[in-house]
Amino acid sequence: MNSPRVLLSAYQCGPGLGSVSQIGWEWYSRLAQKLPVTLVTHIRNRPALEKAGAPLSGTAVVYIDTEWFAGPLYRVASWLFPRSEHPVFLISSMDFYLYDWVALRTLRRLRKQGAAWDIVHQPTPVSPLAATRLYKLGIPLILGPWNGGLRSPSEYPEIMREESAWVYPIRKLGRWVDRLIGSYRNARTILTATLATRAGIPTEFGPKCSDMLENGVDLDVFKPCDWPASPSPERPLEILFVGRLLPFKGVPMLLEASARLQFPFRLTIVGTGSEEGPLRILAESLALKEKVVFMGALPLVEVAKQMALAHVFCLPSVRESGGGVLLEAMATARPVIALAYGGPAEIIDDEVGRLIPSTGREPVIGEIAKTLADVFDNPGQWRQRGLAGRQRVEQRYAWPVKIDAAITLYRQCQEQP
Repeated sequence: MNSPRVLLSAYQCGPGLGSVSQIGWEWYSRLAQKLPVTLVTHIRNRPALEKAGAPLSGTAVVYIDTEWFAGPLYRVASWLFPRSEHPVFLISSMDFYLYDWVALRTLRRLRKQGAAWDIVHQPTPVSPLAATRLYKLGIPLILGPWNGGLRSPSEYPEIMREESAWVYPIRKLGRWVDRLIGSYRNARTILTATLATRAGIPTEFGPKCSDMLENGVDLDVFKPCDWPASPSPERPLEILFVGRLLPFKGVPMLLEASARLQFPFRLTIVGTGSEEGPLRILAESLALKEKVVFMGALPLVEVAKQMALAHVFCLPSVRESGGGVLLEAMATARPVIALAYGGPAEIIDDEVGRLIPSTGREPVIGEIAKTLADVFDNPGQWRQRGLAGRQRVEQRYAWPVKIDAAITLYRQCQEQP
């Protein structure tokens, strides 16, 4: 059988443009090494893609321009919700439906000019909101991996208010749009990342679902590194957080837990966001100014270097659908700490780290402090957890593993009538 010709619709795609865009780039750049690929993506990604060498050898790129609508929509959403990323995403994602409509018209025109594809795969957006018309091209459609449908936790009312969680029901719009467009109904396969995502898929389409995490790890960037010298009264425990500084990430709980530690430590925070100013003020009020380092946003290569310097990685997010940064820490052979809710609960266990019961702010602060103390007291055990994490990533979550699984799926779709 000839290699399937893949039409890859990645609305978000490009290195250095954020986590979802990085996912789109990984799909495009890695599939391009093995198959004929036509990438369809939004024109806003063009500068980053061309800087990275797109179109890559043996591929084509089709840019869809709806920026006249997407730009003002994003600016209005950002003005309405200056501290909350998720509502901004939900509102600005409405541009996808216009993008998809224009993409279908453009691709039909290209096909009349001689273009041909065997499979259409839409890996981004990673949200079930992304109902597409591309099945109308008459070739098998693969959706996802999708990650969404996670319930807002009631245990953190203050955080959810800051996150403008009252806007979240707009997510249900995707179900109604899909009923009109019919992408669930006409898809060959729906890749789902989590139990919450699969539970949100209408029951009648359950047989079309197949498990695949939306995140992957670049093993060439995140390499296993020897643990730093064990923490001691003379050597601080090195704690790392990487992520957007937004309310739901729970960084204030990590700061307050750190303030309870009775031994030397250093907390490094990598990332930027609306909460950076308040977090700096909180760190100073907790007398942590000399123990907490704010690094700002860093490229992936620099993030990997920070992980190599850490003893343990902590992600106290109260509503994390995925957890790609946990996989990156595990790939570096670092043990991980996260809350037992959402995506992290399906990635982490006692073999590779520790899940903190997500029962509310005060209990979480206490459990994080207790767990960090255990890392300090039992470094050998935690080093072994880091090594086990690296092994798990190699077996389940590395990008080559995901791409090989996808190509197998493409060929199965070709064989089906």
